Amino acid sequence: MANINQHDNKNNKKILVTGATGYIGGRLLPRLLDKGYQVRAAARSVKKLQSRPWGKHPNLECVPMDVFNPESIQNAMQGCDIAYYLVHSMVPGQKDFKKADHQAAENFCAAAEANQLKHIIHLSGLGENTETLSKHLISRAEVAQIIRQCTIPSTIFRAAMIIGSGSASFEIMRYLVERLPVMIAPRWVNTPTQPISIRNVMTYLIDCLEKPETLNQTFDIGGPDVVTYQKLMEICAEEEELPKRLIMSVPVFTPKLSSYWIHLVTPVGKSIAQPLAEGLRNKTVCQEDRIRRLIPQELISCREAIRRALDLQKHHVVETRWTDAGELPPLETIYPGDPEWSGGTVLMDRRVLIVAAQVSDIWARIAGIGGDNGWYYGNFLWKLRGLMDAWIGGVGLRRGRRDPYQLQIGDALDFWRVLDVDIEHRLFLKAEMKLPGEAYLEFVLKTPKEGQVEIIQTATYVPKGLPGILYWYAVLPFHHFIFNGMLLGLAKTENSHIIKQPKLVAKT
Repeated sequence: MANINQHDNKNNKKILVTGATGYIGGRLLPRLLDKGYQVRAAARSVKKLQSRPWGKHPNLECVPMDVFNPESIQNAMQGCDIAYYLVHSMVPGQKDFKKADHQAAENFCAAAEANQLKHIIHLSGLGENTETLSKHLISRAEVAQIIRQCTIPSTIFRAAMIIGSGSASFEIMRYLVERLPVMIAPRWVNTPTQPISIRNVMTYLIDCLEKPETLNQTFDIGGPDVVTYQKLMEICAEEEELPKRLIMSVPVFTPKLSSYWIHLVTPVGKSIAQPLAEGLRNKTVCQEDRIRRLIPQELISCREAIRRALDLQKHHVVETRWTDAGELPPLETIYPGDPEWSGGTVLMDRRVLIVAAQVSDIWARIAGIGGDNGWYYGNFLWKLRGLMDAWIGGVGLRRGRRDPYQLQIGDALDFWRVLDVDIEHRLFLKAEMKLPGEAYLEFVLKTPKEGQVEIIQTATYVPKGLPGILYWYAVLPFHHFIFNGMLLGLAKTENSHIIKQPKLVAKT
């Protein structure tokens, strides 16, 4: 087996990070770059990678990769020495995440052997392999076993709940605590767990690169506290300075019922909530602590980790969120008039308004749309539509925004996804709500004259069959009020005035 030379110069090691747009990968990448490593980031959308704050770093190379396409893995891995495997298939739309996870891991290991990598680093989950272990935790354990059986040396870390701003498990807890002063909870609230701060996770993932002793080893990683989920929620309420929460556990709450409840109260959809809820019934406590001697660091307590995460949320300094992961459609396939659209029905509502204003001021309004800022008109109707979507299993409006002022490609924006951002020129969104078709919303800014801004707002809808067409015409009467009102709201700044009122220029 190959080994890592402890004295290799960092600049001579090329590191591949898979899952680079995910919650863990998106935080790991800038830290590796800060330490001087040459990094290759792999994801299905290169443009999504390049839109990140670190996307133009001189030591970074962004490449496309799909873990279900062996050729793309081979191409992404070529010339690399080390690879982080941070991929999982527990995303909306993936019906059999266990099967998908197995196939992806096998494809990755085959490519690693073909490219003769020196080291694979993987983050897995805690949980002892018993008959009651959840499907999610079984799948993570089996992926770890596939990597262990690979001929490439590996380092595998097993963690329970990771406490950090923007993580799915932390947001579930935070929203439950904030919104429910009285909770009738499943028995899993009394399950012991050993959470770990995202900062401690980052240290382990990075420092193992220079520790040959971690090769071909599996380590349990956790914080200094073993607590129940009920205790975590109580700590969260205390740190948010909320009244004491009354939590009562009952045996009738199944994981499936729990997932529906989580979906209705929090921004996390049931496709993610159900496997997470199933895993909460399992004890997730470290069985050994060897890593503490190999990579010593100050372990952050649960209370301090929660305090830091809440503070970052409060000040809108969230590096990555659980909503970041996911595939973006190629932009060239979703423009009316392109070959992929020909022969199909495309419905459109395009409105134009001209305002005397600075482009930067209007762009600030566009870039700040949604989340706590609202949609500038008819917020009640937007909330009602989000509630209806949540009730039928959609994402609803509760995902909000990662940042209240800035958007980047791939961001979740209420029930939209940002497909493209061109600062002070264009914002392009795709709806992720439950619809009998595909919906897009685009804002474009032009400057016809000095001191004037033309705002072009286009809603495009590609219906699926007759239900899709009926849906469009059912909501058509509301378009005039909502779209005109939103345009006027976008144009409303301290130093602006309307030159030409909103005008409908294209309608189908």
